[in-house]
Amino acid sequence: MRVSRVLARSTVVAAALLASGTSGARTYDLPATPTTVAWGHYDATAKPVLTVKSGDVVVVHTLLTNSPTGLEKAGVAPGDVEKSLRAVFDGVPQSERGPGGHILTGPIAVEGAEPGDTLEVRILNIDLAIPYAYNGFRYGVGFLTDDFPYSRIKIVPLDRQRMVGHFAPGIDVPLHPFFGSMGVAPPASFGRYDSTAPTISGGNMDDKSQVAGTTIFFPVYAPGALLEVGDGHAAQGNGEVDITALETSLTGTLQLILHKGMKSTYPRAETPTSYISMGFDDDLSRATRKALTNMLDFLVNQKGMTRDDAYMLMSVAGDVEETELVDRNKGVHVALPKALFTRVR
Repeated sequence: MRVSRVLARSTVVAAALLASGTSGARTYDLPATPTTVAWGHYDATAKPVLTVKSGDVVVVHTLLTNSPTGLEKAGVAPGDVEKSLRAVFDGVPQSERGPGGHILTGPIAVEGAEPGDTLEVRILNIDLAIPYAYNGFRYGVGFLTDDFPYSRIKIVPLDRQRMVGHFAPGIDVPLHPFFGSMGVAPPASFGRYDSTAPTISGGNMDDKSQVAGTTIFFPVYAPGALLEVGDGHAAQGNGEVDITALETSLTGTLQLILHKGMKSTYPRAETPTSYISMGFDDDLSRATRKALTNMLDFLVNQKGMTRDDAYMLMSVAGDVEETELVDRNKGVHVALPKALFTRVR
């Protein structure tokens, strides 16, 4: 199985390099180790663990957001806990952890990236790294906190062959792996930014549309861009209402392409079928307004529409969805079908 996954990944990478005109680009493998992770933060002053050129591909190994002890208490056999997770918990000092709880792989720098540029991240492939995930809630976090004044965690076996999670007898959840957290460094004025709340540089967006085949465009706010990836989800519903998805470790194959002078102020995404704008704010109404405004700007600047027509098009053909409700900053995105546009501008 492992050999077949590696061969499939190599085929995907080769096809992507050929399609993007970067067949001479390099492919890097970035494991999750005590020296290659950023624990709970994005930081414009962080030292990159890997530096690549535009067009290069990185195979990024990530770790779930839980401790070996926590997994064992929930029922995972000690031998099934990843050695890399134990190494990171043993090897990253407390002074380098936080303020958030996510174990993020990176930062990855892209040569020549400067504030005012845009980093395009093509998600070529995402593999399950382990055969289980967990979901859990605890009092004080999540959305229905008063209704569940206690904690619970469930281990969910993952079936790679059928791509389902065996949630309970008679209940199988389809798997659509994606990274809950992917982002670049925010402006230096943010300091060591908590990985919990998504912001203008991305981060903990928890957007289930960001599966293999999706491309995300990040504004560059710091030299090198400093991309970090983690918080693997095997599946999630919009809202992520109890604060966790099917949390697991994932391996992602990402191609990084730098667009010099393409100024942007907010992340946006493209799936094979949709354009997606985003908005993050602690107030759901403000988050929605930001997502709508960002789509409006995209339609005017990239599609040549008038503001009036763009506003109308969003109303008749766009979907406004609550991506997540539980990470202080709420997440909202607007998805607009690409099929609406019958002519290439």
